[in-house]
Amino acid sequence: MDQARGRPAWEGLIPADEIEVYRRAGYQKRYGLGRRPALLVVDVEYNFAGLAGEDLLSSIARYRNSCGPMAWDAIPRIATLLRLARERGIPVAYTHGVTRPDTVRSPRVGTDIVDELAPREGELVVAKEAASAFFGTSLVRHLVEWGVDTVVHTGCVTSGCVRASVVDAAAYGFKNAIVEECVFDRALVPHRANLFDMDAKYGDVMSLAEIEGYFSRSGGERSSQSQEGVEVSS
Repeated sequence: MDQARGRPAWEGLIPADEIEVYRRAGYQKRYGLGRRPALLVVDVEYNFAGLAGEDLLSSIARYRNSCGPMAWDAIPRIATLLRLARERGIPVAYTHGVTRPDTVRSPRVGTDIVDELAPREGELVVAKEAASAFFGTSLVRHLVEWGVDTVVHTGCVTSGCVRASVVDAAAYGFKNAIVEECVFDRALVPHRANLFDMDAKYGDVMSLAEIEGYFSRSGGERSSQSQEGVEVSS
């Protein structure tokens, strides 16, 4: 939801008659949230963010998958949720890509999580080789051990790894919140279209303000399991 306008991000992109088809088919409903969230930060690494202050074409000349300014608009907002999650004792998990021989290494290693969102000791960090944060990683095991029932999704890209993670989280039975201001893509049309489709089928696209309120009411409902050690799995 675009809070400045009070309208969905996909307004003007999806025709009204198609939205009505979704509504009559039973989509576009509110899925709701549980009581024990975890914050997932997907792939906010230099490969997808590039360097702050560069325009998109300059950024992709250095990091070809960069989302440029869209990434750096979202990063401070993700940092806001990280701060609140940590204050409330809400589990935090990160993903990043696997470093390969062709990974950019200068001026920053492409698969490094950006400094502004650096994980803290005790927060889960998983390296992944596929789009979903769940495929081939230990993420679901940790979420179950922590007693999590809701995954709050941030990161990139909306049309790729975020979407894949949302779909898999729903398949595992978790409730999903996708934080509109905290997910990003390299192009606006796929970003908006995928927000529409995820909201229709797999979870709730919610504003940063809504999730801040949710986090403020959460914490203390999580299981007695604590996050132990930063784990990197490949």
